[in-house]
Amino acid sequence: MSEQEKLIDELFNLEEGLTDKQKKIVAAAIESFAAKGYAATSTSEIAKKAGVAEGTIFRHYKTKKELLLAILAPMMAKLIAPFVINDFNKVLNHDFECFEDFLRAMIENRTKFIIKNMQLFRILIQEIPFQPELREQFKEHIAKKIVERFRIIVEHYQAKGQLIEMPPYSVIRLTVSTVFGFVIARYLLLPEAEWDDEAEIERTVQFIMHGLSPGNSQQIKE
Repeated sequence: MSEQEKLIDELFNLEEGLTDKQKKIVAAAIESFAAKGYAATSTSEIAKKAGVAEGTIFRHYKTKKELLLAILAPMMAKLIAPFVINDFNKVLNHDFECFEDFLRAMIENRTKFIIKNMQLFRILIQEIPFQPELREQFKEHIAKKIVERFRIIVEHYQAKGQLIEMPPYSVIRLTVSTVFGFVIARYLLLPEAEWDDEAEIERTVQFIMHGLSPGNSQQIKE
């Protein structure tokens, strides 16, 4: 069983009483939403892929959006969030000598996570801008918990003189947006391009460090 299949199997187990037909519907919806996007996927297409009548979908889920939320909301709250926090803590809890080493470890950690969970990650990235419920789930279960830990790490390296004197949340925003810009380009926008992952990660790290290192940047204070 692949990592993705294990993830989907765990997702099915989140809801007690999920029928075999519901499992088929959810699996088909994940595959279709990831490949074509939520808006471009019809319930008739999902039904055909799942091997059920379209009316069967509406007996379990009143609308297509309800089906989407039935997949992503539990994923965020009960599956992805705990996994992300626990997995990311492997990086956050490690005492790196310099922020640059921490940065490399963080990028490697997130890249491995995304590769293992590509279909669900693709759906999440596609739909978060358009689904307020998902944004709230993300902020509550992931962003708030990780950002606070990240703030402590930034202040630690600022105290060591390795990072520019800038509000920690600005450092976090600039760092995270750059890292995820690379990840989204690499795995969602241009996966077919010829990537030298090791070199590109190093360029990303050096780009961030050039902007945040005290020797390279003008000090920006509150």
